[in-house]
Amino acid sequence: MDIQLTEEQRQVRDLCREFAQKELAPNARRWDADHVFPREAVRQLAEMGLMGVAIPPEWGGAGMDNVAYAIAMEEISAGCAGTGVIMSVNNSLYCDPLLKYGTDAQKKEFLVPFAKGERLGCFALTEPMSGSDAAEMRTVAARRGDEYVLDGSKNFITNGPQADVLLVFAMTDKAKKHKGISAFLVPSDAKGFTRGKPDEKVGIRASGSCSVFFEGCAIPARFRLGEEGDGFKIAMATLDGGRIGVAGQALGIARAAFDEARAYAKERKAFGQVISSFQAIQFMLADMATEIDAARLLVWRAATLKDRGVRHSAESAMAKLYASEMSERVTSKAIQIHGGYGYVKEYDVERHWRDSRITEIYEGTSEIQRIVISAAVLKD
Repeated sequence: MDIQLTEEQRQVRDLCREFAQKELAPNARRWDADHVFPREAVRQLAEMGLMGVAIPPEWGGAGMDNVAYAIAMEEISAGCAGTGVIMSVNNSLYCDPLLKYGTDAQKKEFLVPFAKGERLGCFALTEPMSGSDAAEMRTVAARRGDEYVLDGSKNFITNGPQADVLLVFAMTDKAKKHKGISAFLVPSDAKGFTRGKPDEKVGIRASGSCSVFFEGCAIPARFRLGEEGDGFKIAMATLDGGRIGVAGQALGIARAAFDEARAYAKERKAFGQVISSFQAIQFMLADMATEIDAARLLVWRAATLKDRGVRHSAESAMAKLYASEMSERVTSKAIQIHGGYGYVKEYDVERHWRDSRITEIYEGTSEIQRIVISAAVLKD
């Protein structure tokens, strides 16, 4: 695998890094404390082409590759993890399945303005009683003439409070279990659709999430994505790509914490010398740097396979598993290096630690990633 970045990929990295340092990092602490959705920052991401990075220009996107997307996710998330996941959901969990499974008419209406960043999308799979086991979902969709009527609820829906359209998964035939799930595009102004209050979360608090409810919510049949019964396949294929975005997010969080810990270690003095001269600190920084680089290689490998059109379920799971667990380890060590200051909000490392934790849960828990990986290694 060629790990040298192209000129375009380097430009994306530099552009996103500069934006993150100037516009995101200075505001991230306030957005986190006040649960502020960074609307202006998201608008600027759209102007930079980052809300549809790997979507072709004819469908409103920037037309770049998935390695560029992974790089952008790392850089944006290093500035503000909440902003990073807003971008990730719109790219990976909304635009990507529209590109793969949408009709031309659906792409024109439901993809172009979202890839341009003029509107915001989200992905509604998880339910109160259905998380890792998607086949247990209770939300149903009944065909009535030229419409489908949805009833049920979803929770923990990232971008839910702000989304213009939701990609919703619902049972159209309970007897078929996971093969009876179908996918639908539900505009947020559809009658019978309501949102709950925003979730109070430990981390990524600039990113809104909430429960959503469907009560006799009727949508045109043309809003179904794919055929009836294709929903589980669409959801799983979408999550394969989405895990690359989450891995990039985890990588960016870890790198931000590492950079801050390294800088602090060079300035903080104890026993008459800077603490970076102590071997205990040096070894922590060495481990952190090694794990960050290892995670980046896994992320880029998964993104490269996706660009090649090669099945990448196991590789994406490996990237997401390792990067997310690495991120928690690195951010925890960053707090340790900061000592007591790491545990107060005067420094950002406590926020990075809080932000890292969710990456081991959403878009497939670490346990689910291990199931995917073990299935692949035991296949033959």
